[in-house]
Amino acid sequence: MPSEVNKGAPAAETTARHIEDLILEGSLRPGDPLLAEREMALRLNVSRPTLRQGIRMLEDKGLIVADPGGGRRVAPLATSITDPLVELMASRPEVVDDYLELRATLEGMAASLAATRANDVDRQTLSRCMERIDEAHDKADPRDEAEADVDLHVAVYEASHNIVLLQIMRALSGMLRKGVFHNREKLYARPEVRDVLRAQHRAIHDAIMACDAPAAARAAQDHMIYTKRVRAEIMAAEARLEISLRRIEGGSLTSRN
Repeated sequence: MPSEVNKGAPAAETTARHIEDLILEGSLRPGDPLLAEREMALRLNVSRPTLRQGIRMLEDKGLIVADPGGGRRVAPLATSITDPLVELMASRPEVVDDYLELRATLEGMAASLAATRANDVDRQTLSRCMERIDEAHDKADPRDEAEADVDLHVAVYEASHNIVLLQIMRALSGMLRKGVFHNREKLYARPEVRDVLRAQHRAIHDAIMACDAPAAARAAQDHMIYTKRVRAEIMAAEARLEISLRRIEGGSLTSRN
């Protein structure tokens, strides 16, 4: 814990502020379980009563919540899908297109920043994510590949070292994991799409590794444009299939045999 923790402001407030900073910068993530009180106090070099007071401040702000299994954890911040407006947006296909359009811009920005700001730790994280994509692809495991896909994008946001961008995109990724805006597994169920997606993720990864900001931005934007187009094609094909099935069944309103 920084030396200034014990200076100036009351220790409990400074302790709370330090934990807030860890949440804001993304070191503590939504849902992360916290260490036991004794170990946390030792790590932060404060007394247990001081730690308890600081934790209470964070609980009052909704940043820390009690864990049903005991202990405490970081609240599920910026990941809620219960907001009626979010549910309304997710139910409208035209809004989903707007969501993907927004992501194309923000993904390009994140990849460009990551290419110029990523450090060795960030690059190692990105490479591990890319390795997971390759492994899941080789095993033809759509679920694992879709999860590794999101993790790679989150690693790019982290490597951008822009806190506002990171938190906004983490929230969008949280909703994406839960299929709020579209079902990624439908994309990965198609071998020809999976091949293209892996190549696009490799292009993003390689451009960041090469510190090539324009190439990273282009690769990220091309990836989102492709995702938007393929999603539209899948939806159109499903709609045509539904019509064909209704014709066979007479719209379920006839006595055809």
